[in-house]
Amino acid sequence: MTSHKEVKCVIWDLDNTVWDGVLLESDSVTLKPGIKEMISMLDKRGILHSIASKNDHVAAMEKLTHLGLEDYFLYPQINWNTKSHSVAEIQKSLNIGMDSLVFIDDQEFEMDEVKHVHPDIRCFNASEYQSLLDMPCFNPKFITEDSALRRKMYQDDVKRKIAESEYIGPGEDFLASLNMKFTIYPAKESDLQRAEELTIRTNQLNATGKTYNYDELNAYRLDARHKMLVCELEDKYGSYGKIGLALVSTEQTEWKIKMMLVSCRVVSRGVGTVLLNYIIKEAKKANKILLADFKDTGRNRMMYVNLRFAGFKELSRNEEGECVLMHDQAQTQDYPPYINIHIHG
Repeated sequence: MTSHKEVKCVIWDLDNTVWDGVLLESDSVTLKPGIKEMISMLDKRGILHSIASKNDHVAAMEKLTHLGLEDYFLYPQINWNTKSHSVAEIQKSLNIGMDSLVFIDDQEFEMDEVKHVHPDIRCFNASEYQSLLDMPCFNPKFITEDSALRRKMYQDDVKRKIAESEYIGPGEDFLASLNMKFTIYPAKESDLQRAEELTIRTNQLNATGKTYNYDELNAYRLDARHKMLVCELEDKYGSYGKIGLALVSTEQTEWKIKMMLVSCRVVSRGVGTVLLNYIIKEAKKANKILLADFKDTGRNRMMYVNLRFAGFKELSRNEEGECVLMHDQAQTQDYPPYINIHIHG
């Protein structure tokens, strides 16, 4: 396996993978040597974990609880479905790209079945588990405050989804009940590691698909001709962390959004356009023409739709899918009424 793309989630089989033995044949299965420490270390690096196992759900979860591992696994799929179906359910629940997932199993035919249905996923045989920690794809460049808390953020989101499924009434009333606070502020040096991580990890809501390293971001942050904005979101269940980033060049007669991205985790909260609308309002206040760069990456169609819906019209497009859009400043939108907006700096 040669891909160095960072792993966002590891999906584990259980029998003869996380533990030695087959649970339905003997309750005395034992953890593979060092596996608990490995799962904990990957978790601290911001890499999530889930399960795709053909097993009895109740028995497997009881064993994981007994072994002190239950809390690590998000959206575990323990059933008798195909592994490819279980992987698809996990991917859908986490809302991340299939090429960000790794599947680990002790049986080659299970890996082949998953790979056949999901060619973008990376598969490893369970016999390789001890070498995972040293592989580049399991070693993010930075371990930020947000990455170390990533599992908790997803667990908080599970609570939100349960509350939403049980809520009776209009969707906007539920969103209002979350007491969301959306904060926008100029990027500080302490934000740059997370900012770089966002450019690397965000695909569906990244306007250009570009990635920026720490030094590039810091140079823009210190350049008086640019505004670099960070946004955070929290609600009554907890913090989503830093979920958005924008880079705006501010020339004498026009502003241009050179880069903008929002984490896919907040799409269902209806906050994807708040940062964009803030920039539109600020450009209009400054009496500047507002342009935006966009490049079609094949995965960020949603961001293009957001730009067009916000009042941007395409000015030019080249064969590589790169285009420039301009905002019709006659059209501005109010912020969603169920979100409390806080502007700092």
